[in-house]
Order: sequence, then structure tokens, then C-alpha cells
Amino acid sequence: MTDPLILPFNGKTPKIHDSAFIAPGCKIIGDVEIGPESSIWYNCVIRADVNFIKIGARTNIQDGTTVHCDSETPVTPNGHPTIIGDDVLVGHMVMLHGATLEDRAFVGLSTTVMDGCVVEGDAMLAAGAMLTPGKRIPSGQLWAGSPAKYMRDLSQAAITGMHLSVAHYAENAKQHKAAVDAAIG
Repeated sequence: MTDPLILPFNGKTPKIHDSAFIAPGCKIIGDVEIGPESSIWYNCVIRADVNFIKIGARTNIQDGTTVHCDSETPVTPNGHPTIIGDDVLVGHMVMLHGATLEDRAFVGLSTTVMDGCVVEGDAMLAAGAMLTPGKRIPSGQLWAGSPAKYMRDLSQAAITGMHLSVAHYAENAKQHKAAVDAAIG
């Protein structure tokens, strides 16, 4: 079994809360902070070598996702860190680059969220979508397509379903953490 690789870079060491689940095969590099009860699933790469990445509490980053950030430029003197809030759902095989996902945001399978984008709380980016630089998805909206655009408002049932999924993933992560700890010894 391959342990996760937690790698300091340029004097910055990832800070990972003890209650977080970091699956085998993950690579977490540089100026990264991961909050309590969050889960980074199998074979994710979180690389903060040119800016910082912050992941809040009870957030799940699902299998095969890549999270990076954007360095400073003459146009963006602070670059674009990647900031992911609390209770966020990030689907499998997502590409996040210099974006902000506010508390309770949902980003579906195989999506791309580019520099300067914001997905507000209780908003959803549908599977397979590409959110192009600088776009913002307002709370309560579903966006889809490539490039992504507004599709419709989310129902209260859909928003409640997203909240229930956060609780499911937090519990599932505890079970995976126990299984991995038992297998590694």
C-alpha cells in the first residue's frame, strides 16, 4: 500500500488536521492547510508550490482530483490561491486551479474550475462542466456545459441533498481511515 506523500516545498509544510482522512496515493505538497474531518480521497494531488491552498472542515476532495493555485503576474499581483470552504463536495477527477469554493459549494465529476472563479455556497457546477476564468456561480444556481452557463435555480430538495452528502462523506471517510490504519498497522 502506498502511503500519501506529504512534501514540504520552499519552506512550507502541509498542515493537516489529525481528524482528516488522507487516502493512500495522495500527493500533498507545499503551503496546504486541510481542516478537521475533511477527506482527500485516493490518488488526489494538492500542490501549493506557487501560492497557497486552504481546505476547510468536513470537505471532501474525491478520487483523482488535482488542486493547484496560480502564481502572481503583472495582472494579478497576488496570483490566485485556491480556497475551499467548509462542507464542500468536490467530485471525482476534478481540476481546480486558483479558484474559490465557498462553504457548501458543490462541484460535480470531471469538472474544471479555473483561475479567479467563485462557486458560492449552495451552488452547483454540473458534472463535466468547465467554469472559465473569473466566472461566479451565485448561491442557489446550477451551471452546466463547457463553457459553463446558468441552467436553472436549484430546488430546496437538491440543496438539502447536497448537505446530506457532506454528512455521508464525513462518515465514510472515518470508515476508510480506520480501514487504512488497520491495513498499515
